[in-house]
Amino acid sequence: MVVSSYNDLFVVIATASATLIGLLFVAMSVSKGRSQVHPQVIREFRAAAALLAFTNAFSVSMFGLVPGSNVGYPSAIIGVTGILFVAAGMRTTLSLPTEQQHRRPQLILAVGLLVVFGLQIVFGVQLIINSHRNGILGAIGYVLIASLLIGIGRSWELVGEWDTGLFASLTRLIGNPSETSAPVDAPSDDS
Repeated sequence: MVVSSYNDLFVVIATASATLIGLLFVAMSVSKGRSQVHPQVIREFRAAAALLAFTNAFSVSMFGLVPGSNVGYPSAIIGVTGILFVAAGMRTTLSLPTEQQHRRPQLILAVGLLVVFGLQIVFGVQLIINSHRNGILGAIGYVLIASLLIGIGRSWELVGEWDTGLFASLTRLIGNPSETSAPVDAPSDDS
């Protein structure tokens, strides 16, 4: 059961995620077929990851707003669904020919999603066991915020084909603009 101090948090997360889901659909329709930097399966995995991240935050928050409900159940169930999604996405990515796999960015995305969904399962189960632990609600709130941030990063990659990772961003800020202006995983002159 969500106490009133967390009610506003879940309202904000649900509103933000619903808005981001709508923007993701617009972005996907505008950018469809525009870039061929990544194989289609990679773009589909990233789009599905963004949608899942937003839907995760939306669903858990909405269930958390239902009076008398225990947000631990949807948190754990959607967490398991997320881990199964990551496993399927990585299986598909690894089945690509080696030169098309783009393993590092996909691995970073997969690890981020696994951390979010793993923590969500742990906190969900803890809340199922003891529904009066308000600190766990805060932890689930942080996990949902992390889910939104992952979704935003993947959406940005889809629209602009930019690498949104920390090192790529720092390189872009302090490096040579001609070296960092290439899209994610674009072939270099060295290859």
